[in-house]
Amino acid sequence: MSETETRIAAARPGPAPKPWIAAIHAYVPGRSKGKDGRPLIKLSANENPLGTSDAALTAKAQGPALYPDPDSTALRAAIGQRHGIDPARVVMGTGSDELLNLAAQGYAGVGDEVIYVRYGFAVYDIAARRCGATPVVAPDADYGTDIDALLALVTDRTRVVFVANPNNPTGSYLPKGDIARLHAALPSDVLLVLDQAYGEYVAPEDEDGALALAARHDNVLVTRTFSKIFGLAGERIGWATGAPGIIDTLNRIRGPFNVSATGQAMALAALADTAFVEASRVHNRDERARFVASLAALGNDGLRPLPSQANFVLVLFEGALSAEAALEGLADRGYIVRWLPGQGLPQALRITIGKSEDMDAIAAVLREMAEAAR
Repeated sequence: MSETETRIAAARPGPAPKPWIAAIHAYVPGRSKGKDGRPLIKLSANENPLGTSDAALTAKAQGPALYPDPDSTALRAAIGQRHGIDPARVVMGTGSDELLNLAAQGYAGVGDEVIYVRYGFAVYDIAARRCGATPVVAPDADYGTDIDALLALVTDRTRVVFVANPNNPTGSYLPKGDIARLHAALPSDVLLVLDQAYGEYVAPEDEDGALALAARHDNVLVTRTFSKIFGLAGERIGWATGAPGIIDTLNRIRGPFNVSATGQAMALAALADTAFVEASRVHNRDERARFVASLAALGNDGLRPLPSQANFVLVLFEGALSAEAALEGLADRGYIVRWLPGQGLPQALRITIGKSEDMDAIAAVLREMAEAAR
């Protein structure tokens, strides 16, 4: 290359990302270590404190030299049998995160709008921007989903609406009647994505009817994951169900081998171990209630735990003790929880429901710090 050619090449800028990609704030996972690198008890990522079922841990898979079943046939059949769904209406994903992104990619683009509620899951904003759509944030109702405020933002440019139920990071929950009302008010060409990552933590009698809506209508997609109650977060396995047209769209653009052979085998075994799932749900229900009761006793000190149907509690710090100070105080005692200033929640900590002794210890530390801050 000549000297002139070298100067010209050096003067050229490198590849530039599309502006909507450059606007994305990358997802920040929950920390597992203190600022000094010290390992802490991790209650920042909503993982199952009971771990993984023995059945899943001992599941046998084909050798790693072979590609996995690209269609996760056996796993989709088991999911279909469990929930009364035609397996042809089930699509698998690398966690439900992949499916949330594919839903936006398949139905929205430049010039379109994607709606989600304020204090909703951070991936919704990423999914909207990733395909060039404009994210539209609906006002909340005391940190929960306000259906009327959301519907007021629907326009002829709206293509996708994301609703997490239970919601992450607030834990709020919409009952069946509210979900039905939201769907009924949406135009038929708007895709309603009901994210049920924490759905198995809800008591069966309180389920929100999302799966029935997805079975009856052409514009509803329900996503679920094996990362939470099944204890398979490290394997990255999610699934979704909806009308045949929606499933076909997602299958066209998903990764061709997006669930590993080991993941498929473990998920099959985890799905069959109903005793482990029920034990996880009951443990979460009971420990969450105990923890909330402990914090409610500190109401005069400005700590307000929000009602939760998930495996975490969002605690608001509305008194002398700040959320950031509490975060550091808990870290000093060996615990890491989730502080979310990037999601507009500098006044709150999201605390995963862990083992009994951990929840007692956290409640005691917060009580001590709140009293000291008076």
